[in-house]
Amino acid sequence: LFVIAIKTAASSIIMAHNHPSGNLNPSECDKRLFEKIVKASKLLDINILDNLIISNHGYYSFADEGLI
Repeated sequence: LFVIAIKTAASSIIMAHNHPSGNLNPSECDKRLFEKIVKASKLLDINILDNLIISNHGYYSFADEGLI
C-alpha cells in the first residue's frame, strides 16, 4: 500500500476501494483494517487524506464522516 508513496516521496495519500454489493457503509473489517493502516502511516510520516468506499450508488468518505 505504501510502496509507491515512499518511492515518490509522497506526504499524503487517498485510499479507495469498492463495494460491489452497493452497500456504502464500511464493514467492521474495513474499520479495523483502516485503523491498522492509519497506525502504519503515522510511523511512515504519510498523511491519509481520505479513505473512500465506492459503489454504483455513490461513495462513502471517511473524511466527510469525521473518521480521519
